[in-house]
Amino acid sequence: MSLPADPSPQLAEFAHPERLVTTEWLAEQLDSGTKDLVVLESDEDVLLYDTGHIPGSFKLDWHTDLNDPVTRDFVDGGIFAKVMSERGIGRDTTVVIYGDKSNWWAAYALWVMTLFGHPDVRLLDGGRAAWQAEQRPMTQDVPTAEPSDYPVIERSDGPVRAFRADVLAHLGRPMVDVRSPGEFSGELLHMPDYPQEGAIRGGHIPGAKSVPWARAVREDGRFRSRAELEQLYQEEQGLATDDDVIVYCRIGERSSHTWFVLSHLLGFPQVRNYDGSWTEWGNSVRVPVELGEPHE
Repeated sequence: MSLPADPSPQLAEFAHPERLVTTEWLAEQLDSGTKDLVVLESDEDVLLYDTGHIPGSFKLDWHTDLNDPVTRDFVDGGIFAKVMSERGIGRDTTVVIYGDKSNWWAAYALWVMTLFGHPDVRLLDGGRAAWQAEQRPMTQDVPTAEPSDYPVIERSDGPVRAFRADVLAHLGRPMVDVRSPGEFSGELLHMPDYPQEGAIRGGHIPGAKSVPWARAVREDGRFRSRAELEQLYQEEQGLATDDDVIVYCRIGERSSHTWFVLSHLLGFPQVRNYDGSWTEWGNSVRVPVELGEPHE
């Protein structure tokens, strides 16, 4: 059975506060030995977990655990069930995910678990950095789990995932590019300070609004208030909660973060993440590409 939602007042204003937990709430659950709770760490730096992690948490590698090793796709229901079972996760388990980079890959893992319809998966607000900044305990001890009997459930991609054909059919409708300004304009093929690789062409999908993911978080990596997020997406960018929105970045992790904001914090019911993102679009033949700064 799912655990009660974190009752912290700062979460209550969000559309789906049950999808977010504070460091205080998680620490209390761990200290009290709450059952039916499993904590996962998913990082960009896949070696980070080994240097220290939240006690009792399991590593979830976004690449080797969630992506198919051959095709450019996610694992199937059988492999996903095995990944969950190895970490002691049942279908009724409450899962809390955290990670580095303000939860890029934690949000990505949460989004992938959504494809498989896991009922109760939550994000730790502020991620790994917030936990460490409060000098909360870390350990290098790797836990072991009693394997669970996680059912084999095939993904349902349609509601929250967009493919290239979906994006082509969506041109002219609400779309958000969450990459850095340099990537949006076409000046860069990747984030600043990263190898400039992955796509043959730079630029953005025509009509996309530029809203870098980082504008949704404060300096400490925690999400901004609902009023600040509404100001950003609805008043500044003109999005409406009943819009059908597609978000994208380079390979789908930063856009998972924005997908989480729009879907769970602001309550947009129709948001899809285009995980093929610029790596696919910028290498595709004859798809339209736009260059330059965002339109005012």
